[in-house]
Amino acid sequence: MIRKSPRKVSGRREDGAATKAQILEAAGEVFAEKGFDRTTGKEIAERAGTNSAAVNYYYGGIDGLHAEVLVEAHRRLVTYDTLRALAEAPGEPADKLRIIIRMVVLTVTGPASWPLRVLSREVLAPSPAFVVLREREILPKKRIVTGLIGDILGLPHDHDAVARCALSVVAPFVVMLVGDRQILSQVFPGLASGPAGIEEIVAHFQRFAFGGIAAVAAELRQQEVERGEPSPVRRGQGEV
Repeated sequence: MIRKSPRKVSGRREDGAATKAQILEAAGEVFAEKGFDRTTGKEIAERAGTNSAAVNYYYGGIDGLHAEVLVEAHRRLVTYDTLRALAEAPGEPADKLRIIIRMVVLTVTGPASWPLRVLSREVLAPSPAFVVLREREILPKKRIVTGLIGDILGLPHDHDAVARCALSVVAPFVVMLVGDRQILSQVFPGLASGPAGIEEIVAHFQRFAFGGIAAVAAELRQQEVERGEPSPVRRGQGEV
């Protein structure tokens, strides 16, 4: 009995990985163009240069493929590993949050791509696959962001005030993600473009985010004074 060459086995595995990646890229493009409801596995397979059976083989069907496309799109926005490494690195939580804001702004203002359009569609019209996206990408990343905001405020990451601050920090990104760029430029013609303009947007989002966090911290301290109770915000926290 002649054993198969390990090199050939490796080659087949590499070919399989390449085919799987091609299907994912093709699916991302088609989902971005047409939406999940109007896309067929056949269209994706044709664009990927393979057959419909490959979609089922690698992803278990178009539903599983759509879920993986959403997960990959969110990873290209910013990866969990990047956020975790930043959160665990030495430094002030406020500086880390500033870095995150800049990273996301640069992504959502960058060249239009299928990941951004796929996520925009999902935000506007969530599909059944949103549950997968939420559990695998959104919630783990959210916990990192709320952890940083909680550290800035000196509050637990699951405190109501932290949740409200996190929502305010994220909301502008969602607007820029789902908003048509031409319409945004027509409605807000003063928005600068180009590298210098993008840096102005970064600075503006950071200024508003930290201004809001500081205002929340001040309000919580004022409530402490009025009630004569210890504030949940520790002294020295919330100053950004």
